[in-house]
Order: sequence, then C-alpha cells, then structure tokens
Amino acid sequence: MKTFILSFLGGLAALVFFFLLVPLAIVMTLIPDNEPEPVRDAVITLDLRETWPDQPPGDEVSAFFADTAFIDVLLNLNAASRDENVKGVFIRAAEFNIGSTRAEELRAAILRLQENGKFVIAHSQGFLSSGPGAYRAIAPADEIWIQPGSEFEIPGVTFETLFLGGAFEKLNVTAEIEQFLEYKNAPDVYKQTEYTEPHAEAMTAIAETVWSRAIADIAADRELDPRTLRGVLEESPYRADDTIALGLTDKLGWPEEAMFAAVARAMETDAASLAYDDVYGSIVDISAYRASGRPPSTDQTIAIVGGEGAIVTGSGGGGDVFSLGTPVFASDTIAYNLRILAEDEDVDAVVFRVDSGGGSAIASDQIWRAVKHLQESGKKVVVSMGSMAASGGYYVAAGADAIVANPSTLTGSIGVYGGKFAIADGLRMIGVNPDEVVVGGSYASAYSTEELTPEQRQKLVAGLEATYERFTNLVAEGRDIPLERVEQIARGRVWTGEDALELGLVDETGDLIAAINKAKELLGLQEDDLVSLRINRPDASPIRVLRGLM
Repeated sequence: MKTFILSFLGGLAALVFFFLLVPLAIVMTLIPDNEPEPVRDAVITLDLRETWPDQPPGDEVSAFFADTAFIDVLLNLNAASRDENVKGVFIRAAEFNIGSTRAEELRAAILRLQENGKFVIAHSQGFLSSGPGAYRAIAPADEIWIQPGSEFEIPGVTFETLFLGGAFEKLNVTAEIEQFLEYKNAPDVYKQTEYTEPHAEAMTAIAETVWSRAIADIAADRELDPRTLRGVLEESPYRADDTIALGLTDKLGWPEEAMFAAVARAMETDAASLAYDDVYGSIVDISAYRASGRPPSTDQTIAIVGGEGAIVTGSGGGGDVFSLGTPVFASDTIAYNLRILAEDEDVDAVVFRVDSGGGSAIASDQIWRAVKHLQESGKKVVVSMGSMAASGGYYVAAGADAIVANPSTLTGSIGVYGGKFAIADGLRMIGVNPDEVVVGGSYASAYSTEELTPEQRQKLVAGLEATYERFTNLVAEGRDIPLERVEQIARGRVWTGEDALELGLVDETGDLIAAINKAKELLGLQEDDLVSLRINRPDASPIRVLRGLM
C-alpha cells in the first residue's frame, strides 16, 4: 500500500511538472524583461504595511517569488534623495509596530531626503499599541495626515515571553540544557516559569533604551519637549482629531486626499485641479523606481552581501514547499559568496549585512573564517547590523574591519547553550516506554530520550565551555578588547546597538547607508563620492527555478 501511494504521488508530481510548470517556464522565457524607465518629476510611494525580508533571497526559487527586500528600499530611497527627477515621497504608515531598527533606518532615509530638498508626506490610518516603531518611522515627515476616526496608541514598550517550564513539568519533560552564562536566556523559556533576575535585568534595560531613544527621536522630529512628549504618549490612546492639537500629527484626511496633496506639491499646483490620471501618472512605487543615470565619481566598487535568519550548516536547501521564502543564514552559501568576492579584482570593499539571532556555532565559525579570508585578500569588510546580530550573528561579525549597528539593534549575546529535551518519563505516562541498548562509551546515549547522567552532563558542559572560550577570544581579538573585559560584558547578555557602542562591541551607530559610507572611508573616499554598488542576487530565470523546484 505504501509503495502504491508513493508511486501515485510521484506520478501526480510528474504530471504537474510537465503540464503546468514546463509551460509556465516557456511562457516566462517569452515575456520581455523590461527594466522600468527612469522617472521624471515623480513622487515615490512607499507602503510601510508591506512585509519585506531584510535581504534578497539566497536561492533561485525564493528569488523568483520574492518581493522587494528592505535593503533595496533603503538603497532606492538613498538614490531618490540625489535624483533631480524625484520631487518627494508619499508614505503610507503602518498601523502596527514595524520594529525599532527598521524605524531608525527609515527615519534616517527621510532625513536624507529632506536634506536634499525632497518633501515627505505620510498618511496614517491609526497607530495601534504594539510599540513606537510605526510612528517613529514617519515622525520627521513634513506633513503627517491621519484618517478621521482612527486611534493613536503609543503608550510604551512591552516584551512578553511565554515560559514553558510549568507545562514541561506537567508533561514530565525535562529541559536538559546548559548555558554560558547566566544572561544566555533562550533556554529559560523551557526551564523557567518566569523571568530570572538576569533575564529581567537585560530585557528591562533593552526596553528602557528603546523607549528613551524613540522619545528623543520623535521629540526632535516633531519639535516637542521630550519630557512632555513622554507624558503625552504614555497617556495614550487618543482620537485622531486630538493628535493635531497635541502636535503629534498635522492634518485630518483620507489616504487619497494626502496622495493628491503630495502630487500637487510636486507639480506645484492645487490638489483640487488634479484628476486620478494625473496622480497615478506621477507616482512610482519604491520597488519599481530606478534612479536617473548618474555615473559613479570613482572607479571603486563596494559589494553588498549578507545573511538573514537562523545560522545553519550547509547550503540552506532541503526545505519543503511550506518553508519557501523563509530566510536562512546557510554557512556554505554565505562562505561561498564571501570567498568569491575575495577573488574578484573589481571589488574593493564589502558591506556584510547581518540580520540573525544566531544558530549553529560550527556554522558561525565557518562564516567567520570566510570573513577573515576576504580580509586577507586585501578587501575591507564593514558589517551592517539589521534588527539583530546576536550570538552567532555577532560571532560572524566580530572580526570585521568595522561594525555599524542601528541604535536599537539587538547584538552581543556572546554565549552558548546546548542540550536536549528528556521526554522519556513523559512518554511513559502515556504508555510508551523508551529502552536502550548502548554499545560504546558513556556519551553514546547522551542524546537519547532519557535524562543526562552526571558524566554526560560534565562532558556537555566541557564542550560548551570550550565554544564559549573560543567565542570570547575571537571577540577580544577582533574588537581589540582585553579578554578580561570581554568576559565581563559577554556572559550571554544581549545589548542594544547604542549600549554596544559604549562597550566597544561596535564602532558606530547607523543604518545601511552609514555602513556604505564607512566602507568609503576605509577606502580613502569622501561620503559624497559615488561608487558602484553590487548586490549578490541569485539567477531567477525560469529554467533555474524549475531546476531548483526539482
């Protein structure tokens, strides 16, 4: 029966391949791949309710189905700030929190646009109580419109953790996990029923830093007193019309009215005189925008590569259709991309974008070595940290020539943990009895369903300690910090980018564009010098996509 089912499914897959995917590939090859024309006197539109991956995907199949990556948005906004044919930007604000680091990078992009004489108009349909990021991202806009009847809720920052320790106890499951050290709090989710003192200390510090920084940025952008603003926000929610009197927004209006106002400003006319054809003929979505031709002022090239998601060994393949598009920081793929750049004589420096909370220590070590190999070839490497570059995410960054983090980037977490879930007693409660036959040393059964023996635990701890020692030594070497100091600030603790700067774990705070400018500095160039930028993108041609699907 099993053979019949497998044969049936295999035949069905073959039919789908030959009668659906092959014709699709043929059709796609016949469709011309026209690049968008450069804009003329346009308004760029940006919808912050979209969910972008941080970076372009690393495989052909995901690239075929992928939308614009967040770093593409940042690069396009930066190009628009210097494009004489772009008059301004119209932004649809998100209702829910978009994350503090994305808010910081978008805010920096808006400020650059304004510095270059572009206007920015934003429209909101309300901000719901999920953090300050959605509002913080658009706070510097020249005009903030808010829809009548909507809610404005930004009372603070909350982190919530669902602890499973009590559930595990009821299920008779033991989290046999050891950690280095007390601030390495990921295992606490399985071992505890509430925050430990170190865990609460670290999370409270992060929340306070993020909230204070958000207050400072919003106050500066809205020209409000920070202490007054803090009190106003913490008393929210408010109705839309109240926010104008409080200085939080500028105008009541509907999305279409705000968009007409933006186009009218670009065309230097009255919004009432415009028709929909006029408006839609003048706006260009950020994903379709291509800058007007402007050749680089230098002959140097900066490559942008990176990784996003959990750090794993291998190439990142082998997933199923349900994980399509899920970013993964695969060590073979990332190491290959870095080592290829080492051999590329046209590349002078590399910006390595890291957005990961960590993963495999072995995979992180492989990527760290690829970064060192790239440096040994004479290339400068600048790390740009996204929303997080913690644990393995910091490991791969530690040896770079310079590290640039957003103020709210979660970084550090210099530590390690490992172990297993001992489920044998839980299985026995439902009539399943695990039994063992062991041949070899005492550690042979360490990863069975039973609890660790004292000897097995000792060996587990020894292995984790060795990894922790290597991690701290690499940080001390790469950051030129005394090992004793690294051991004080490590211990698995997560820091914000702002705090990491004070500790010497990063070199400066800033966005992706700041990291590119840092690479220019290391090449002896000025910030205003234009260089060629190269982003690694997989070939998403239909034939390669079909091969990837198979």
